[in-house]
Amino acid sequence: MAKLGTFKTLEEMGFPGAGQVHYNLLEPALVEQAISRGEGQLGQGGALLVSTGKHTGRSPKDKFVVREPSVEDSIWWENNTPMAPEAFEALKADMKAHIKGGELFVQDLYAGADAEYRLNVRVITELAWHNLFIRHLLRRPGLEELADFAPEFTILNCPSFKADPAKHGCRSDTVIAISFEQRLILIGGTAYAGENKKSVFSILNYLLPEKGVMPMHCSANHAKDDQEDVAVFFGLSGTGKTTLSADPARVLIGDDEHGWSDRGTFNFEGGCYAKTINLSAEAEPEIYATTTRFATVVENMVYDPRTRALDFNDDSLTANTRCAYPLEAISNASPTSLGGQPRNIIMLTCDAFGVLPPIARLTPAQAMYHFLSGFTSKVAGTERGVTEPQPTFSTCFGAPFMPRRPEAYGALLRDKIAEGGASCWLVNTGWTGGAYGTGKRMPISATRALLTAALDGTLNDAEFRVDPNFGFDVPVAVAGVDAGLLDPRSTWADAEAYDAQARKLVAMFSSNFEQYTAYVEEDVLAAAM
Repeated sequence: MAKLGTFKTLEEMGFPGAGQVHYNLLEPALVEQAISRGEGQLGQGGALLVSTGKHTGRSPKDKFVVREPSVEDSIWWENNTPMAPEAFEALKADMKAHIKGGELFVQDLYAGADAEYRLNVRVITELAWHNLFIRHLLRRPGLEELADFAPEFTILNCPSFKADPAKHGCRSDTVIAISFEQRLILIGGTAYAGENKKSVFSILNYLLPEKGVMPMHCSANHAKDDQEDVAVFFGLSGTGKTTLSADPARVLIGDDEHGWSDRGTFNFEGGCYAKTINLSAEAEPEIYATTTRFATVVENMVYDPRTRALDFNDDSLTANTRCAYPLEAISNASPTSLGGQPRNIIMLTCDAFGVLPPIARLTPAQAMYHFLSGFTSKVAGTERGVTEPQPTFSTCFGAPFMPRRPEAYGALLRDKIAEGGASCWLVNTGWTGGAYGTGKRMPISATRALLTAALDGTLNDAEFRVDPNFGFDVPVAVAGVDAGLLDPRSTWADAEAYDAQARKLVAMFSSNFEQYTAYVEEDVLAAAM
C-alpha cells in the first residue's frame, strides 16, 4: 500500500508479520472478498448472506476489562469481570502470533457524528464480512481524511483464535478483552459481528462521561421542520425502540447509540443493526427493503438455497436474526446524524405483568429511578423454565455495556434533564387487560397516538391522575385513545387480581433498587416508594 500522509500500517502499529493486508476496502471489494473466500453467499439484490456459527449473539460472560491502575477506581467491577494485566499481555502476544502470515482486513472509522467528541477506531478483522459489517455500523471518513487518520483505539478480531482460560485468565475459548490503558480490544473465538459494535459502545460509555457527555443506549429522532425538537427512546430488546423512533413524520438521527452533550444529540454510528425475525414489508417497509439491498449484511437467516429468498419467520438458527446496513438506506435518516437538546425523553418498557399504564409522565427524580431500574420483562416460552412473566432489570437500559457505576450515568442524565427542561415519559408497549397469557398486547395505534401527543406538547395539557402504585402522573383522557387503556386496573376482569399483581411488581422494583440506595439522593429514593 502506498504511504498516505501520516497513515500508519499494521507493522508500524506493532502488529508485524501479517501476510496480505487490505486497508479500507469499499463495499464492492469487501463483498467480492467475502464471497471468494467462502464466508457467505450473494443474496437477492446483492445482499451478503452469512452465518456466525455457534455464537449467534453476544457472549457477555466472556467479556473482560483489564484491571489497570488508571481505571481501578472508576470501573464498576461488580458488572465488569476483571482480567489481570499479565493475562492480557499473554493474550495479546498469542493473538499477534496467530495473525502472522495471515490475510487481514482493516477499516479506519469514526465513532461519533459530532467531530468534537468522535473517536478514531481502527478495526482489524480476519473476516472480510466483519470489515463490511463494521464499515456499515461506524462512520466512514472520506479519502482525504484517511491520509492522516490516527487510531485512538484498535480492535483486533480473530474468530479462528481460541483462547486458553488457564493462560489468558478467561472463562472459555471465547474472549472479549478491553484494555483502556493500551487502548486495545482483543476479540477471539466468536464470529458474532455485534461484538465489534458493542465493544466500541463500551469504550464510549467509559470515555465520554469525563467530557460531560451522556452516552445513551437509545434511538433518537427530531421533527422534520425543527432539528432542535429531539426525542430519545431508551429501551431494551423487544420494547419497540427501533420501530417507534422510525416515525415517517420525523427525521431519524439513529436507532441504537447516541451521545448527549452541551452541543446537542449525536449518533455514535453510521448504520443500523436491525432484527429481522418476523420482519414484514407492511409493518416496516424500509428495514425490510434493506434485506435485498446491495452489500447489506444478512446474519443467520434461513433462505432458499436456489432462489436465496429469505425466510423471515424461521428462527431455527436463532431468533436473533439481523441485518446491517448504512443509515442512508433509510429515507428519513438525518444526513448529519445531529440534533439539538432533547425535549422529550421516552423510556420504553414491555410490561408482561399488565400493570403499567400505556404512558406516564415522570419527574426528574422518577426518571432517574426508572432509568436506573431499566425494567422490561420476559414472557413464558422465551426461555426454558419461564412459565410466568419474569422481570428483567438492566440498569441504564444497557448494563452489559456500562463500564462505570450506574449512578454515574443516572446523575448525568438527571443533570441534563434539569439543564434542558426535557419532559420525561414512561411508555408501556407490553400487556393490558391482564398479564401475558390472559391480557392482550398494547395496541400499537394507541402507543403511536400517545407518543404523538407527548412529542407535539398537547399531552402536557391533559388532565392527569397520580398512579397509586408508582406515584407518577397518568393522563385521564387523550384524543384518539380508548380512555379505558389509560387505567390498567379497569381493563382487568378481576380488579383485586390486578391489585395483587401490582403489589408484586412494585416489590420487584423495590428489591432491585436496593443496590442503589446508598448512592442516590433522597428525592430519588422517595420516587421508589
